[in-house]
Amino acid sequence: MPNEQELSELAAQLRRPHGEKGIEVASMMNETNQKMTHHAIDLLKIGPRENVLELGHGNCGHLSYLLNQQNDSTYYGIEMAELMTNEAQRINRDFIDCGRASFQLYDGVNIPFSNDYFDKIFTVNTIYFWTDPTALFVELHRVTKPNGIVNITFAQRDFMEKLPFTPFGFELYDTNKVTSLAEQSAFKISDVQSLNEQIKSKTGDLVTREFTTVTLYK
Repeated sequence: MPNEQELSELAAQLRRPHGEKGIEVASMMNETNQKMTHHAIDLLKIGPRENVLELGHGNCGHLSYLLNQQNDSTYYGIEMAELMTNEAQRINRDFIDCGRASFQLYDGVNIPFSNDYFDKIFTVNTIYFWTDPTALFVELHRVTKPNGIVNITFAQRDFMEKLPFTPFGFELYDTNKVTSLAEQSAFKISDVQSLNEQIKSKTGDLVTREFTTVTLYK
């Protein structure tokens, strides 16, 4: 069992991967979060020529899955971790070069795009780390086009609170807490879907994870 310092260091890596260990953690997250990420992408129902934004893309090993949904959609990724921006650019150079993807840093609150820019927005396993959720939901609403949708995908509080590293800087959520925050920013709730999956936890144990995608529309 990892000690308290090791758990704190793991939590810090999950929040913002950095250094050589960050590359390893990012690769692990891409693998263990695959079903959640695909769930979020599938529920976007990406249409022709749509602009898609992702908050907190990690190494973005899932980009080909997303862009294969439509051959003329455009992906934009924003990250707080410089290492993840660089790694995503390295992995997805071909998509960048053909103009279908771009990556940039942001401060975790202010989304660096104009009003009504995105048809679809999603984020997976980032909400635990939002420093100002109310402000970020307002920003999400601002950059979403009228009738656009936003998918927030997260693991339920009942699962997360059993993990040994979540006391170190994680804010835990259930569906009611997410939908309440979203409605304060003028989003409407379109759908809520939950699934269970067997995964290997970040500490190596096999666990059953319940996760949920809350779909919002403007």
